[in-house]
Amino acid sequence: MDEYSDLADVTKTIRRAKAAGMQVLLDFHYSDDWADGEKQIVPAAWAKLDTAGQAKALYAYTRDVLGTLDAQGLMPEMVQVGNETNPELMGGVKDRTIDWTRNATLLNAGIKAVRDAGKVATINPRIMLHIAQPEHVAAWFDDAAKAGVRDFDVIGISYYRKWSTRTPAELGATIAAAKARYKADVIVVETAYPFSPVGEDASPDLLGADSLLPGYPATPIGQRDYLVDLTQTVVDAGGIGVVYWEPGWVSTGCKTRWGTGSNWENAAWFGLGRHEALPAFDFLGRRYVRRGK
Repeated sequence: MDEYSDLADVTKTIRRAKAAGMQVLLDFHYSDDWADGEKQIVPAAWAKLDTAGQAKALYAYTRDVLGTLDAQGLMPEMVQVGNETNPELMGGVKDRTIDWTRNATLLNAGIKAVRDAGKVATINPRIMLHIAQPEHVAAWFDDAAKAGVRDFDVIGISYYRKWSTRTPAELGATIAAAKARYKADVIVVETAYPFSPVGEDASPDLLGADSLLPGYPATPIGQRDYLVDLTQTVVDAGGIGVVYWEPGWVSTGCKTRWGTGSNWENAAWFGLGRHEALPAFDFLGRRYVRRGK
């Protein structure tokens, strides 16, 4: 990830968030690249280690990062042990069978590092495990429990209708079932919706007409209404929050591996061209009360 999302960058970002009175969720990817529901690439420095060695390295890295942050008054309130860990941690790819003996060893090493760091820190973070798309939640957490992965506080779910077989209503049912079955809080920790079917640059847009739901057009109001209604669905199901990815990825002259500009500018919270703030911000100020319970 070059100089982005390393410890120096994370430190700067958390300091700004804390200064603004915000709480912080820190997401460990445990990879030199983006870890997601398609792939979990092992860090090059750990690639030749056996499972025990990798678990030891993962524990030490996690504990060191959290200790360094705490020493500066920047301990996060919540920590993700892995990002969209549908595949096996540090080496798995989509649709490959997970070696749950190895996977549990690695996950539990990260969990223990957070617990141990929290015992001596100014803040004792809650621990989240994160799975992409609600249709994968039950099978993954059942397997994790059988393998001995149980010491977590929060289930994080990514929900993008483009890549999910579940409707928002079915997402709500998944949240309610997961909360009851695993005795954990649930957060939709990634979601997004386009306010325009197309962007403003040549970099290909990841979300477009293929990402729309009935009743929610690709307009600024459609994007806002999606977020308001989805959040109400989450609250009604007993979930405790919604996180948007990525509201600030507007089009610029910056170059990435995917092209010049942004793959997400039509799903950010700022308009095309002048980048004016959009109604999506309104969803943050709403008061959501659980209905029907």
